[in-house]
Amino acid sequence: MAARDRPLTKIADAFIELAESLNSPNPRLEVSQFARACRLVSPLIGFLGIAFKFAEIEFSAKVDNLMEASRYVSTLDAMIDREIGLNCVKSSNSNSRNLVRVKRSIDMLKVICEQILAKRGNSIMGPVSTAYQQVFAPYHGWAIRTAVSASLPTLPTKARLMKKLNENEATVNAQMQNFVVTSAPIIQYIENLFHSRVSGDEILGLI
Repeated sequence: MAARDRPLTKIADAFIELAESLNSPNPRLEVSQFARACRLVSPLIGFLGIAFKFAEIEFSAKVDNLMEASRYVSTLDAMIDREIGLNCVKSSNSNSRNLVRVKRSIDMLKVICEQILAKRGNSIMGPVSTAYQQVFAPYHGWAIRTAVSASLPTLPTKARLMKKLNENEATVNAQMQNFVVTSAPIIQYIENLFHSRVSGDEILGLI
């Protein structure tokens, strides 16, 4: 089956390329390359069902904003530095804040994959709940946390998710493992970009 018909395989391949770009003495991530890889992630969020439709729409909008930013800035670090210089990095829809939100979504998917691989069951409710509690819940109020908890029973089973992804048990586990391994250094790199800058930690803590 062609990779273009297997969304998870496309995502894993794209993140392998991103991770390779960091394997150098002077690592850097191109905004356009990062945004293109993240665009592949949107359908995977949508495959989690109606409960995550809003999350898919919001994620896609943030990624589109990053792609637009790539027209006038080349790398993620240059994008952050530009907004720090313009004193707009903390604005509600700054590209730096969009990057933080996109990074969190990638992190949540990474934890979901880790949990699915560890549990080896057919239900993904536990993995999704764990990932949400770990990554997003600290930034959400009671109403959103309650709504997410109420939506968990609507999640597809792992078997149903594999069918949507056009993968079997062996290939889905392999591609999830690839994503876990390759997304980790990308998440860490983005976090380090903020940690190394004035007010960076504060930006990482914004909703």
